[in-house]
Amino acid sequence: MAFNLTRSLCGRSLGRSLSHQLNGIRSPINPMVRTVSLKIVPPPEHEKLPYEEKNAFLKREMSPHLTIYKFQITSVLSITHRFTGMALSGYAAALGIGALVLPYDFAAFVTMVEGLHLSAASLAVIKFTLAYPAAFHTCNGVRHLFWDMGKFLKLKEVYSTGYLMLGVSFALAALLAAM
Repeated sequence: MAFNLTRSLCGRSLGRSLSHQLNGIRSPINPMVRTVSLKIVPPPEHEKLPYEEKNAFLKREMSPHLTIYKFQITSVLSITHRFTGMALSGYAAALGIGALVLPYDFAAFVTMVEGLHLSAASLAVIKFTLAYPAAFHTCNGVRHLFWDMGKFLKLKEVYSTGYLMLGVSFALAALLAAM
């Protein structure tokens, strides 16, 4: 009932306002409304093609991909920040699960590593490799905190703080490895 009432009210107002513009046939339901016939046009043949063939048919170029872009330190530092965060999560999970599952405490593993008789250079490289993700992630996190405060957001400052952060994180990791 409400649908018919709405249709008839809308139909009358539409019929009054647009009756002079429509040159169609009068509706058998409401003689005040004129109907317009529509012709349905099928889509062109290239619309039915798969995506790659359609683009070839329309002579569209492929979308750009990573191999054509110029190296940017900003994107590399962003990706590295995410990877170091995942590495630190892996460290925490491995240490936590190891502490729960393994029968020995941490001192036993230190004794085991000392028993391997590794050279000082080998130990320094291993310690640096383990310390660098923490140093990098911490320094880059501080850099992001400055960005959150609205500091160092000009392009030149973004690059200079990126290089500074790399140097400081390298020095911090070397300091941690020397302990």
